[in-house]
Amino acid sequence: MDIVQASWPNEDHMFVFDNVTTHLKRPDGSLSAWKMPKGIPKVGTNWGVEVMVRNSAGKIIYFTDGKPSKTKIRMANGTFKDGSAQPFHFPKGHARGGVFKGMATILEERGYSNMSNVQAECKPNFTCKPGIPHCCCRRMLYNKVDFINVKSTLELACDACSISVLFLPKFHYLETNLIDALDSVTVEQMQK
Repeated sequence: MDIVQASWPNEDHMFVFDNVTTHLKRPDGSLSAWKMPKGIPKVGTNWGVEVMVRNSAGKIIYFTDGKPSKTKIRMANGTFKDGSAQPFHFPKGHARGGVFKGMATILEERGYSNMSNVQAECKPNFTCKPGIPHCCCRRMLYNKVDFINVKSTLELACDACSISVLFLPKFHYLETNLIDALDSVTVEQMQK
């Protein structure tokens, strides 16, 4: 990014990437319904996003057995429809202050009722029946705008440098090249 900006300082830049999962990695603690528990954790426990422990240089710290050291961090807050923040942990002063609320409570705060009667996740392996938007708590959160619009680490890095990003749609044919791929992207998408 530095080279592009130094070489063409008066131009607008756009980087085009394929849909490789490494390009779509989100920052630690980003919104994700993937491993959220449905309910409030038991007294004396809490839920958090499990991440690798890193040293000051950003390198993963390993135990002597070769396994990476991990810790749990809080997930970022969600956003209500009106744009205000939705804390996912009970506030200080609450009997369970600092504890994760669970998917059912988060959804009830968003206006849904009787979430205790809705399953956490469709089985097996999050395979929900098509056309049923409220089949399980995980699907309901997964489809919320604040969960969908989480920017990847790559997008955040480009944003910090005022560089636009375009992710190409997934292609299933090996013979597809960049020109063919760009032909399927609308001008409006490129101009964003």
